[in-house]
Amino acid sequence: MLFEEEVLSGWGNIPKAKCKVAYPTTGAQLSKHQFENPVIPRGLGRSYADQSTNTIGLVLKMERLNHFLSFDEEKGILVSQAGTSLEEIIEFLGPRGWFPLITPGTKFVTLGGAIANDIHGKAHHVDGSFIACVNWFTIALADGRIVKASREENSDLFYANFGGLGLLGTILTVSIQLRKISSTYFRQKAVVAKNLEEMLAAIDAADEEYTSSVAWIDSLATGKRIGRGVLTMGNLASVDELPASLKTDPLKIGKRPKLNVPVFLPESALNTFTVRILNSIINWKQKSGNGFFHYDNFFYPLDAIMNWNRGYGKRGFIQYQFVIPITEGHKNITEILKAIASSGCIPFLNVLKKFGKGQGLLSFPKEGYTFAIDFPITKNLKAFTKKLDQMVLDAGGRIYLGKDAFLDEQTFKAMYPEFEEWLAIKKKYDPTNIYTSDLSRRIGLTK
Repeated sequence: MLFEEEVLSGWGNIPKAKCKVAYPTTGAQLSKHQFENPVIPRGLGRSYADQSTNTIGLVLKMERLNHFLSFDEEKGILVSQAGTSLEEIIEFLGPRGWFPLITPGTKFVTLGGAIANDIHGKAHHVDGSFIACVNWFTIALADGRIVKASREENSDLFYANFGGLGLLGTILTVSIQLRKISSTYFRQKAVVAKNLEEMLAAIDAADEEYTSSVAWIDSLATGKRIGRGVLTMGNLASVDELPASLKTDPLKIGKRPKLNVPVFLPESALNTFTVRILNSIINWKQKSGNGFFHYDNFFYPLDAIMNWNRGYGKRGFIQYQFVIPITEGHKNITEILKAIASSGCIPFLNVLKKFGKGQGLLSFPKEGYTFAIDFPITKNLKAFTKKLDQMVLDAGGRIYLGKDAFLDEQTFKAMYPEFEEWLAIKKKYDPTNIYTSDLSRRIGLTK
């Protein structure tokens, strides 16, 4: 394969890395190609940092391998190339009454990337992570073989790829189960919580009635108001539930984004004053979130703005996401929120969800509360995340590798004790570490 040099980064626009990039168009190119340098596959670049950059070898951009191969209209089983995005699936199959079973907060992710990060969404406590909807996949291994992996066939390879960060091979085709729908709308309800205690109680209560829930937390609230915010909950609406105005096109598909951030905004645009204003606006908008909402607004509100990540300026940002057990969750989240408030690192957005039971070796979700926090890059941020890492670890939690930017090897291995079992599978299928990335070397999964 021919390659070209490109400067790559994650969605957080950090770190900038000059990489050799190739664009495979067939699986045969990978099965026959003998890599002279280490490689890592890359989807649409929605991981946040160095998950799919590789400064010592080659990056395989998979976006041209995005063709549907077959679809069972009775069972809702799609077989597609791994470079296919959730957006492409929704655009084609949504009008036919089918929707992804598992989806994160953006539809601009590929099937291969969804497996590599074992993506999750608002309904994890009900539906689980992406592994729950995958029947099987084919993967090009380091030795050039293309094999099929499922729960029954090469099962160790199957499970290790979910959360495996693309380090076991290049996924080529994927079979996934879709959800049958009669509308693309959700019936949503919003609940205001005055503090963290009220918020956690509302989240627990929502589990009994709603399949999807997510909470916005005021990132600057302190004292008795710490943890205040708005919980939005929703269930997929049937066509019979819709008001007359929506029944005329119950399977409506969203349009391409019209808004765009064409350039990086000045770094001064985000400060405590502007974040307070933004928090007020978000609070007002979330509180008014009752009624019927299109899937674009329900699942993917930020997708409405192209290149929204440029709003953090050229310095970039991180999204720090962690999960901690439910036991003593109130106490631990309170202490973490207090630490953030006094850190001098301005949190732009705080999102809180509840996970059900997890599965997989390096998969992030496990039963507990998960928090995602956006931080613009500042000189003190890396040192502060080290403090947060320790607080999360002490609470029995871990952070999301798909969004991590600064985690060190020692802390990673303490958070993910299953890494030794994963490394044994890695040695079996890729003993010379052909598949490697800047992140994998940072946290000690490869050398």
